[in-house]
Amino acid sequence: MFKRRRGASVAAALVGGGAVLLATACGGGGESGDGETNLVIDTFGTMGYEERIKEFEKEHPNVTVEERNVADLADYTPQLQQNIAAGSGAGDVVAIEEGIVAQFLGQPDQFVDLNDHGGAELEDNFLSWKWEGGHAAEGQLIGLGTDIGSMGMCYNVPLFEDAGLPTDPEKVADQWETWDDFIATGEEFMDAETGASFVSTIQPYFRAVLAQHGGAPYQNREGELVIEQQQTTRDSYDTVTSMSDAGLSASLPIWSEEWNAGIQNNSFATLPCPAWMLGTLEDTAGDEGTNQWNVAEVPGEGGNWGGSWLGVPAQSENQEMAIELAKFLTDKEGQLSAWEEANVLPSNPEALQDPAVTEFTRPYFNDAPVGEIYSTTAMELKPVYYGPETQAIDDAFRAALDSVEQGQASPDEAWSTVLDEAQRATGEG
Repeated sequence: MFKRRRGASVAAALVGGGAVLLATACGGGGESGDGETNLVIDTFGTMGYEERIKEFEKEHPNVTVEERNVADLADYTPQLQQNIAAGSGAGDVVAIEEGIVAQFLGQPDQFVDLNDHGGAELEDNFLSWKWEGGHAAEGQLIGLGTDIGSMGMCYNVPLFEDAGLPTDPEKVADQWETWDDFIATGEEFMDAETGASFVSTIQPYFRAVLAQHGGAPYQNREGELVIEQQQTTRDSYDTVTSMSDAGLSASLPIWSEEWNAGIQNNSFATLPCPAWMLGTLEDTAGDEGTNQWNVAEVPGEGGNWGGSWLGVPAQSENQEMAIELAKFLTDKEGQLSAWEEANVLPSNPEALQDPAVTEFTRPYFNDAPVGEIYSTTAMELKPVYYGPETQAIDDAFRAALDSVEQGQASPDEAWSTVLDEAQRATGEG
């Protein structure tokens, strides 16, 4: 599912590698010696916490919060896993992405059980599936929900005009009600010979299609590999490899410098856009990209890509204050603040229905009614269960899809490789 969320700014992207080294060198905060408490929160990508952290520091004058951000989840994940396993090096609060949460739910002793700190009273603050997703098998609450990745589809308006395609969001959505329609639209686009490709790479489309089916695409809750038993997983794979077969892809690996340049140079026409992706597009395209993109409904039925929880590692030396920070960032006001700052979609039901969300239009995207699009889809999401080896299986799918795009393997050959890698990752091979 390729959850490689880019940072909210060029600065965040540039310091990503350095942030990993920092995370290795030191852990959470502590007492500074002058009565000050220094908290560290580990985050990745675009989470929208800058303003809310400032508010927390104003309400707690003796507390300083450092957000230690890593731009790419692919860098963030192994470092977090290492720090949790080592019992040192993690922040006082850590963001846990949906694809790796199952790993940490299996080791609840490494985290503070928030039930012991008033967490059980917060259930109404979250969508039911998001609330349940922060609980370990024996009921420990290791994480409070942050955002969710309700889906839309971004499309490049000038390129659609050049190809003779409709550019009004409703008409665009009508043209691709299904993924087969989407591929047919792509073929029409390519026939127009605009000089651009219809998609940047098929990799993020696999994540978008897969999530629409809900359920357990890779592993069941007992940790058993179920890829071959889940026809929807193979169907999703076949859908996106057919995009490559149709010649729709520019073969630009997502999050790469080439992909960034492709956005800036209008090298591709569409991109699956969970709510947080809007910030990535805007930051990458810059001022010159204003009104270049718009947002329509995604083909198929909604879906979710991304979303996290905030947990407090047991290794934190400032647990009580760290718990307060986690609550502060994930309450209704905190989630609305993150929405206003970075358009990361709330998992709080009241926030989802707040006019600040539902009536929000984004000027950069031709005043697209993104709040209405994403909040409506969010209430209809089908929860997806991602098992403990999800990251490794994701990497296998990413490599397989890349090999298909590059003409190095047929879809069937690459699928067999995925199964072999997944079996090795789960110990079933």
